[in-house]
Amino acid sequence: LQDMEGSLTARDRVGIQDFVLLDAYTSETAFMDNLRKRFNENLIYTYIGTLLVSVNPYKELGIYTKKQMDIYMGVNFFELPPHIFALADNVYRTMISETNNHFILISGESGAGKTEASKTVLQFYAVCCPSTRLLDNVRDRLLLSNPVLEAFGNAKTLKNDNSSRFGKYMDIQFDHQGAAVGGHILSYLLEKSRFLSTWVTGSV
Repeated sequence: LQDMEGSLTARDRVGIQDFVLLDAYTSETAFMDNLRKRFNENLIYTYIGTLLVSVNPYKELGIYTKKQMDIYMGVNFFELPPHIFALADNVYRTMISETNNHFILISGESGAGKTEASKTVLQFYAVCCPSTRLLDNVRDRLLLSNPVLEAFGNAKTLKNDNSSRFGKYMDIQFDHQGAAVGGHILSYLLEKSRFLSTWVTGSV
């Protein structure tokens, strides 16, 4: 805890950055008050132990730069303020050290920022993983798949102008050195009612 607190700025100390440390940790009111206090300071990430709570700010915060990625790369999970880069890095390093499959589950209501979170994780791995021409090709294909999926599976809703109307399972394959060597994306639960079709021309 001392290491974690020592690296924080005054702004980062707004509220409690880990809900586990709340005195009234069973109080929903205290939970929401802490979340609101941090959100008002554009601190959209808060931990619950090793879980990460994210609140969609609906604006650019400038917290996903290459510089930020470098800061969180290879650093102890609780050593820096909560961030999705910290989560992605922790999962990546644990996967390599344990030589076992790991996953990141991103959940939330429509407009919560799930798609953007998955893109951010992909971008982090694109930077932190070992790179060769072949691996760069794998990385680029994974990153460029998002616009294709969004073109066919996204729609405007009351909460989100570009809402994903399908579920997405993304599997990234790494070698023993931690380099991305392949992957596939499975889409499911697509809202087919949003597609129009005719017997003459086929699907539109």
